[in-house]
Amino acid sequence: MRSSSVPELVPVLSPGKHRNPRKGACFMEFASYLAGERWSDQPACTHPLLAGLARLVNDNVSDVTRRSMVELVPRVVGLNSPDPRIHAAICIRTATIALPLSPRAHQRALAVGLLAVERYLEDNELTLPEEFEPLIGDAFAQAPAAEQWARGFRRGLTTHPKHFARRAAPRIVLNSVDGVVRSVCTDSDTVLHQMLADAIDDCELLISAGTSREVSPAPVS
Repeated sequence: MRSSSVPELVPVLSPGKHRNPRKGACFMEFASYLAGERWSDQPACTHPLLAGLARLVNDNVSDVTRRSMVELVPRVVGLNSPDPRIHAAICIRTATIALPLSPRAHQRALAVGLLAVERYLEDNELTLPEEFEPLIGDAFAQAPAAEQWARGFRRGLTTHPKHFARRAAPRIVLNSVDGVVRSVCTDSDTVLHQMLADAIDDCELLISAGTSREVSPAPVS
């Protein structure tokens, strides 16, 4: 069962790893604490890529913003699934937010990443909910030069599913967060907080939809 509330006595959110709750906690260490797992910033209760995003956001926002993220922690407890679409959803969400805001070098890397996500979905015959349909197109419309460069760079390249999940997806998330942090024309704290919240929303949507299909009764003839 997923936790839905934060206990009264909790570790204080702070950047980096911590040996125990008395020393503080990063976002995911706090999640392990709420889940009753062994103290860790990589608890089994949360999808690994979402946990990676949470760690990056935790370490790249101010203390004030980090404190406001506490309410998100219970939502990632139990938010895990083998659904292969989750990697794609998190990558699309983070990269499409970051692409228009990032420096040019990051824009090119993010555009290449988004094309890799499209190829990953196509090659594995995976479909995301309709909410995702306009995201990549809208992001490319705001960075057409990056899209053009990326299409030339990726022409003919393929991505193995295991390689995408283990290496490409974490790199896309890292580039997304770093691109926002390096932006000179935006409030990176606000953007990163919303990026994490949106990614949690997306994972909840995919996982709840998958659960509904698993428990739905067979049609009556």
